[in-house]
Amino acid sequence: MKRIGPCAPRRESKGLLALLAIALFCASSVAYNEKGRNASREQRIAQAAESLRAKLIEQRRDFHMYPELSNREERTSRIVAERLKALGFDDVRTNVARHGVVGLLKGAKPGPVVAVRADMDALPIQETIDVPYKSRVPGVKHACGHDVHTTIALGVAEILSRMRDEISGSIKFIFQPAEEGPPPGEEGGAPLMIKEGVLDNPRPQAIFGLHVMPTIEVGKIGYNSGPAMASSDRFVVTIRGKKVHGAYPHEGVDAVVVAAECVMALQTIRSRRINTQEPLVLSVGIIQGGNRFNIIADEVKLEGTVRTLNEDVRRRVQQMMRETVAGITSAYGATFEMQYEEGAAVTYNDPELVEETLPTLRRIVGSQNVIAPLPQMGAEDFSYYQRVIPGFYYFLGVANRARGITAMVHTPEFDVDEEAITIGVKAMANVLLDYLDRHANQKSSVAASH
Repeated sequence: MKRIGPCAPRRESKGLLALLAIALFCASSVAYNEKGRNASREQRIAQAAESLRAKLIEQRRDFHMYPELSNREERTSRIVAERLKALGFDDVRTNVARHGVVGLLKGAKPGPVVAVRADMDALPIQETIDVPYKSRVPGVKHACGHDVHTTIALGVAEILSRMRDEISGSIKFIFQPAEEGPPPGEEGGAPLMIKEGVLDNPRPQAIFGLHVMPTIEVGKIGYNSGPAMASSDRFVVTIRGKKVHGAYPHEGVDAVVVAAECVMALQTIRSRRINTQEPLVLSVGIIQGGNRFNIIADEVKLEGTVRTLNEDVRRRVQQMMRETVAGITSAYGATFEMQYEEGAAVTYNDPELVEETLPTLRRIVGSQNVIAPLPQMGAEDFSYYQRVIPGFYYFLGVANRARGITAMVHTPEFDVDEEAITIGVKAMANVLLDYLDRHANQKSSVAASH
């Protein structure tokens, strides 16, 4: 047997250490180069966004001055479509779900497809603030920030259209009408967009969106992993009693009294029948009924909303409402009918998608400016897209307390700090490109391993 000298193992160990050092050096070099490329790209996106600042503010103000209600966004969609075509998008579809616009931007390198969505409609609200860009359409206002959403998406489209050589895959830009809900008797919004194929040909792997948030200071971004916004349902309860002269109430069945009992009892669903740690809103917003001051009413309608962050709670509440109203009306000798319409589902941010996107957001606005507020009970039809593909919907701070910009959405006084527009453009552009890079690299790694 040949005896191995004491120096042989040392030489072998040195060889292994050298190989390991080389491997680590190569890996760190790749990581360094990748980081350098991303930093360079991030700087160029920031510079491009800053160069577009005046143009973006002008565009937002134009949208704000000429707001259009749900399913009536003709001018807005025309401007969007013309802009995407001028930017050389590979495909621009119009008249999707009435006035929706879908643009496809193909990168020079192979990769997956990702989508970004912006909504375009305004609200039937009279603007009261005195600003140069005040709404010129009586009784209609962009009181939810959709003018900002559309402007940001157009800014992202313009910047990324100049960066095709760096895009690994394709980006689908979805400009959606009727997020606030179509008029009675009409279809619209995200459900109709999906029905008409917005998520097909090609199918995105994921979808991103943002919403202005006046409870968050400009410069900050808020996010939630999992439930972010509530479901939104509408109910109408019609209570029928027996009409009689007000002097002889015992001869009739007072629908007003029964309705009052129902309003109070429905609140016990929240306080006594659902786990107190489960967020739930059950609000009666309209009570209509009666014929004359001295006549016992024979019919009263209650109309309201139910909001939850849990789809199981959402289903249970409907049944509990029927049981509650049935018991009360039966006790008084009245009858009832209940219509319950499900609206948007819970806006649910895919936890994996959130986790992989947070480093990008933190890099763009700073870790201290990426915050996680509690989920909210407002609703968003972005949730319909999230039922089909993973989605992440985050919140862009637009408040500026020093300037008095704090009014909530859906109010006559609502406004935004326009500094948020360029911040939103920089954030979303980087989010989309980083997503495509990660998933293109994942595909390449999987292919190489086989």
